[in-house]
Amino acid sequence: MKKLSTKVIWISILVIFTLSTNYKIMAQSFATTKLGAESTAHKIYHRKVEVAGHQIFYRESGPIDAPIILLLHGYPTSSHMFRNLIPILNQKYHIISPDLPGFGFSDSPERADFNYTFENLAIVMQKFIEKLNLKRFAVYVFDYGAPTGYRIMLNNPEKITGFISQNGNAYTEGLGPAWDAVKKYWKSNDNKDRDALRGFVKEQELKFQYFTGVDDPELIAPETYLLDQYFLDRPDSDEKQLDLLYDYQNNIALYPAFHQYFRKHQPKALIVWGNKDPYFLPAGAEAYRNDLSNADVKFYNTGHFALETHAMEIGQDILQFMETLPK
Repeated sequence: MKKLSTKVIWISILVIFTLSTNYKIMAQSFATTKLGAESTAHKIYHRKVEVAGHQIFYRESGPIDAPIILLLHGYPTSSHMFRNLIPILNQKYHIISPDLPGFGFSDSPERADFNYTFENLAIVMQKFIEKLNLKRFAVYVFDYGAPTGYRIMLNNPEKITGFISQNGNAYTEGLGPAWDAVKKYWKSNDNKDRDALRGFVKEQELKFQYFTGVDDPELIAPETYLLDQYFLDRPDSDEKQLDLLYDYQNNIALYPAFHQYFRKHQPKALIVWGNKDPYFLPAGAEAYRNDLSNADVKFYNTGHFALETHAMEIGQDILQFMETLPK
């Protein structure tokens, strides 16, 4: 009996020791897992997903359960333009930034298989947000991203918590003299006028877009326009871009619908604008106030690609703006 009692005591001690050891291991494992989750949440992932038969590249970063910001790039760039902004925003927000079809690392389908219009870009992006099951998000639009993003907003008002427009035009007041040759092409639809715009996809024009209005050219990283040029030099890319340039007139035809959306839904809006942009003038930024009485309009002393010179300032303004949005 004594031997049995002793045996029971030792078994009890062993069980207690095992449980306490496992508890410590489990606690350490939990702490490691939590630390790992925290340490990976702010990494930037480079992913692809099939959407409507096309491989769409996108960057994703930030806490998975945080409010979402969808970043939509413009011409002639890609999600690469957000490389300095994402690390500012991903501490508190879940960032998703796709490359539009025909841009960056997304598929660039043949013109015979894909009609390069802004309506079709928006359709693919609509299917993209459905594929990723994005239920509620804010939208950041820039340049070509604006007519694409505003179509998404028109079709999904219940999903939109607010928007940021960085030199993303929606008003005729914003169209500068740099559009004159494009308007001539819209009016004529003539091959001669189309050919006159082929410089639009060449290195000199890209540098014009990046450097015009920039006080300190050393702030412009050369990989920006060199990467853009690499993609523009792909076979038939110039024709695809000229197709989009011709179709841009249909964005202007939709301006009244965009304005009606703004007036009806009054989404919270932050308008951030390089005030020396030769394509989209400051008047285009001010015009948002015509339909959005509470729009916050901010100007920065720079050109079209404001993030290249003012990523930190714009990022901080976005962080403050996001705090005001519904969750």
